[in-house]
Amino acid sequence: MTASDVRESQSRNWAMRVRAPAPGSIAVIKATLFVLALTPLARLVYGVFADRLGANPVEFITRDTGDWTLIFLSLTLAVTPARWLLHWPWLLKLRRMLGLYTFFYALLHFTTYFWLDKFFDLTAIGRDILKRPFITVGFAAFVLLVPLAATSTNRMVKRLGAHNWRRLHRAVYLIAPLGILHFWWMKAGKHDFHRPIVYGSVLAVLLAARIVHFWWVRRVTSRAEAALNPTTGQGMRTLGSKVPGKVSSA
Repeated sequence: MTASDVRESQSRNWAMRVRAPAPGSIAVIKATLFVLALTPLARLVYGVFADRLGANPVEFITRDTGDWTLIFLSLTLAVTPARWLLHWPWLLKLRRMLGLYTFFYALLHFTTYFWLDKFFDLTAIGRDILKRPFITVGFAAFVLLVPLAATSTNRMVKRLGAHNWRRLHRAVYLIAPLGILHFWWMKAGKHDFHRPIVYGSVLAVLLAARIVHFWWVRRVTSRAEAALNPTTGQGMRTLGSKVPGKVSSA
């Protein structure tokens, strides 16, 4: 065996390990992700005690938790396209954790507003929801996130049924644009649209990837069904055209 053969064999083995890692490796990846996802919270806690959150700590915490909500939402939505592109089915094992961290930082974001900003003043909060559009859509996005987080366990999947569970969790495709709209309108007062455009572009690409993928799958499936359906002449012609040496009658 030559050196090139050895390298090729090692590359194949590495590719197989990446596509189908051992259960122990997946556990390590999930544990690492769990710890890394807590880093933004640890940074905030340190900033509070070290007095490093600037002149307006409440605003800093509100903006930071909002940013991380959108980041984890983007990562959650990136799992499926990455699985298609890289052929790594095990990435799905990370999606639930990423989704729960999306809700976790959204909850911190809402709690900061509800507690530190408004001091549990329900009248003021209700007035904001009714009169300030960016708070209206942000509150709507948070409310839609709650049932997704509450039904994220395997037990709830079985209780709801896989079909109903999937239908419920498609709400994320509404939550994502609402989150971007919340951020956009919040920044509109200062005419600072750079970061909303960045987040919006990322989420638009991730959602567009799903549309393109499902369109392609449906197209391929329709062609395959037409080719295998013996009751239609078109199907028979398609089959005939694929037999070597046979000329299609079309």
